[in-house]
Amino acid sequence: MGERIIEVVPYNPAWPAQAAEAITDVREALAGTITEIEHIGSTAVPGLAAKPIIDLMAAAEQFAAVEAREEALSRLGYRRDHNGMANRLLYVRGDDRRRTHHLHVVTLESWPSRNQRILRDHLRKYPADAARYAQLKQSLAATGASSGTYTEAKTELIQELTDCARAERGLPAAPVWE
Repeated sequence: MGERIIEVVPYNPAWPAQAAEAITDVREALAGTITEIEHIGSTAVPGLAAKPIIDLMAAAEQFAAVEAREEALSRLGYRRDHNGMANRLLYVRGDDRRRTHHLHVVTLESWPSRNQRILRDHLRKYPADAARYAQLKQSLAATGASSGTYTEAKTELIQELTDCARAERGLPAAPVWE
């Protein structure tokens, strides 16, 4: 498997519609297994430069029920990615070098305190923080950083912004890579 290409592009106003279409498809494929689903990640923040990957997060009461429907997700082009993240299922769409969609399935119990949702909401509310984040992502992509280096280099700022957002909600700090 080759290293994924890191491409950060200006905000695309088509992303919300692409996410809405993907949400409709996933809801249908996973009918009866998920209770919540939202567009997360940078493509869910109006005006924010991002990797052109639609990130979705869904909540399920039981992972086994979702796993039993993986064939339905496969028909949509999603495949399971075993990336070592605990307490979630991850499905990706696209090829190994250029993904188009990520579907994170988490427990319903953890849904309200998921960092990705909290950070998305913070970046929507605070444009200056979104601009700081965009600048960092664009500068890292311009250096040709590998996907691992890119992610690692963003961690300090993501942690800072997420800690701020969690505190604003009365939640304790938590490592961003849950």
